Amino acid sequence: MDKAKETLHRVTAQTDISSDRGDTAKLERDLEPKPTKVHLPADTESGQSPYVPSGKLAGKKALISGGDSGIGRAVAILFAMEGAKIAIVYLPAEEEDAKHTKDQVEKNGGEILLIASDLSRAVNAKDVVERAAAALGGIDILVNNAAFRQEQTGIADISEEQWSTTFRTNIDSYFYMTKYALPHMPSGGVIINTSSVDAYIGVPTRLDYVASKGAVIAFTRGLSNELVKKGIRVNAVAAGPVWTPLVSSSGVSKEGQKGHGLGNWTPMDRLGQPSEIATSYVFLASRESAFISGQTLHPNGGIVVNG
Repeated sequence: MDKAKETLHRVTAQTDISSDRGDTAKLERDLEPKPTKVHLPADTESGQSPYVPSGKLAGKKALISGGDSGIGRAVAILFAMEGAKIAIVYLPAEEEDAKHTKDQVEKNGGEILLIASDLSRAVNAKDVVERAAAALGGIDILVNNAAFRQEQTGIADISEEQWSTTFRTNIDSYFYMTKYALPHMPSGGVIINTSSVDAYIGVPTRLDYVASKGAVIAFTRGLSNELVKKGIRVNAVAAGPVWTPLVSSSGVSKEGQKGHGLGNWTPMDRLGQPSEIATSYVFLASRESAFISGQTLHPNGGIVVNG
């Protein structure tokens, strides 16, 4: 058992996650160690156990923004393994990562449509939704997961352009996607928004990101109160520190990546893996969470938050 724990720690610990030069990885393929998408921690010799699907989302059609890497990629893969047809949206510059997501989904027996678009513009979001709905035959599940984050020392260092970019990506796109997806969603539909533990603990070096993710929580609650009587559930996932390109490329210092600094450390003393977060999305998308709406799940490595 001790050997298994040592192996798992080596895979997921917050050490050696950037090179000696302090380089950052913008593509998931460049991250070392590689994030896990379809394996979960287990008390086995290898320290990991494959995700075991059970058809929770059989026949469902899911549209996922930010599905090219990190949490979005893991969600797409697990959704496909559970039987859903998938469409993901990604920025044109992230095509290589998106193609890798496609390969992973198809490797696990799923169907997926790739759509390149900048969702910070309403006209693009409308086009994406219409294309996805036509290709999938409707939309049962909408996952708003697009995100932008850039570390700064404090408010004085956040430019007006960065503030605007953060909000256009992290909350405006959620509004646009939801507004245009709703006409295609039946009773029984599900919307899942991605927030962050940062919104609860108030990380000062990510003020714009924190504010945008707090807005996601308020958006989730208000939208749930509107849609729950129509049979559409709305929830959020506020992930803790996770080993994804967002962490590596957003300007977090090498020391910060190793756990020194608010928002970079967990009581479990490691970063989470995308697969460990994606299971929360599977739960919220399935009928197993039929009595849950307007809520936020907190897969965050043991960080205690006040909801």
